[in-house]
Order: sequence, then C-alpha cells, then structure tokens
Amino acid sequence: MKSDAQPADGQGSVTSAADEVSRRWGLGDGDTIVPGRYVVERLGGGSEYEAFLAWDERLLALVVAKCLRPHLVDHAGALRRLRRESDYLLGLRHPVVVRGYDAILDGPRPHVVMEHLEGPNLASLLRRHGPLALPQLLPLALQTCGALHYLAGEGVVHLDVKPRNIIMGAPPRLIDLSVARSTDDAQRITGQIGTDPYMAPEQCRPGLTPIGPAADVWGLGATLFHAIAGQVPFPRPDYERDRDDDNLRVRFPQLHQEPPPLPRGVPAPVVEVVRDCLAKDPHDRPSTGEIVERLEPAVVGLSTKPVLRRLRPRLR
Repeated sequence: MKSDAQPADGQGSVTSAADEVSRRWGLGDGDTIVPGRYVVERLGGGSEYEAFLAWDERLLALVVAKCLRPHLVDHAGALRRLRRESDYLLGLRHPVVVRGYDAILDGPRPHVVMEHLEGPNLASLLRRHGPLALPQLLPLALQTCGALHYLAGEGVVHLDVKPRNIIMGAPPRLIDLSVARSTDDAQRITGQIGTDPYMAPEQCRPGLTPIGPAADVWGLGATLFHAIAGQVPFPRPDYERDRDDDNLRVRFPQLHQEPPPLPRGVPAPVVEVVRDCLAKDPHDRPSTGEIVERLEPAVVGLSTKPVLRRLRPRLR
C-alpha cells in the first residue's frame, strides 16, 4: 500500500472498484492520447494516474504514457506532483534509473512519457520463483546502490524503494519517481509517504528525524531482505487499514521490532549489510558507497566475476 501525505481525491480511504472504473480515460487500442501518440493497451493505474503502453510516432518506439486521471486534470496539487515527477524523469540520467522522454503538462490529457521496460518487476519474480540466488542478488544490490548513490548526489530522495519498483532487466531499472523529493523538501515532509513495509522509521513517524538519502538505504535493505528471505522483514498480520492507520505500532512494526534472522547459508557480509541498512537510526546506516565496498568480498567468488568487475571504480 502506498501512502501519500496529500491524497488527490481528498480522502484517506482506498478508491472503490466502481470509482476506479468511472475515473478511467476509457482509451483503447489505437485511440489518441495526443497527436502522434497512440494507445496500444492499458497497463493499469493508481489513485492519481492511469498508465498506457503507447506508440510514439516521433520516437518510432513503444513508450509508457502516465496520464493524470480525468477528474484531476484541473487539480492544482496533482498537476504540481506531475510536474515534479516529469522534472526528475527528464533531468536524471543513470543506466539504472528509468528514463523520461516527454511531458505534456497542460491540455486535456496531462501526462509524462517514459521508456517501456521489458521484464518482470522484482516483486512478481519473487512471488513466482521464490528468493533470489546470490549470483542474481549481489549484482542487483550493487546496481541499485549505484542508482541510489547517483540520486543522492543529485539531491533526490526516491522514498519508495521496493521490489515492485525494480524492473529485472539488463541492467535492472529503478522506476516510479512519483513520490520522490529533493533532499530539502524531504526534510519538510509531515505525513507518511511511501509503501508501508519498505518505509524507514523516519518515514513512518515524520518530524522526529529528518528524512534524507538514508531512508532509501533502509528501503534497499528491506528490499534485499525480501529478495533473500522471500518475505518482508517486518510482517504485519491482521492489519485493517481504516481501523489501524492511526496506530503506528500496528501499522509499522519496524518502529519497535527487529527483523528475523536471514536464512542459514547467507554469507556473513551480506547478512551484516542488510542488518545495518535496517538500523532504526538513519545515522547508523551505511552509505551506498560503503555497501558496495562491503559486498565486494562476497562478489569476488561468483562465476560472473569478470562482468561484475566492470562496476568499479568504487563508489565514495
């Protein structure tokens, strides 16, 4: 479940299935989003956006068009959030961060255009096939660290690092900048933003500790734990959203619990990195550069060593 400090519809509850259908664009195969950009198929959507696989005549390529829902085209807050996301998509350039190509921020269908990525997301891969083996896990950890290191250097905090937001391509891609903030803006967050099981303690209870790049390190640690163990590090049984949202101890077990041990056989350097990423105090978490350096001994023995060595020089 993704939380946002400012729900676009002014409600704290999940949009009903009937409401979701009524707020769709109703576009199908061949319909025009804007001239020169045509729907191939609907991909899905969230509370604010509807995503389409589209054909772009200028690029002569398939793209993803992420459109504001019809009832939000004149909503100042939703348009501001779309503009912020488009700025990140068009301004950031890293091989492991999704690329943006265009943004239409006015007119009847405000939307951003980004690359179409082939491959499953990490969440669906874990659901279908179970935990990752080390030869898959360690390169993924290093490459994701590279993306987060770059974002931090650009003054951006992703705020929603999780398996669903990692596309398992070659290389993998970190996607969804819809809740990303500048480091300055992140420190001013007053509400919960992110996806509950992957939110750092400072995201769960904002205002006590400033939110910054260390929150993304926590999200990485929770993601790696899930990829190794096949489950989230802080399971939350019997949670009822409307009833328990105000009870932070129920909604966010990471505020007061420790994660369970990782499975036997996981190399000690990997266990220690994941444990340290999940430190409750952001000052106790390693930087992305430190994570890479600490995981390198575990990488050396892998059969893919010649490929992995291309990741150097080390991040500082």
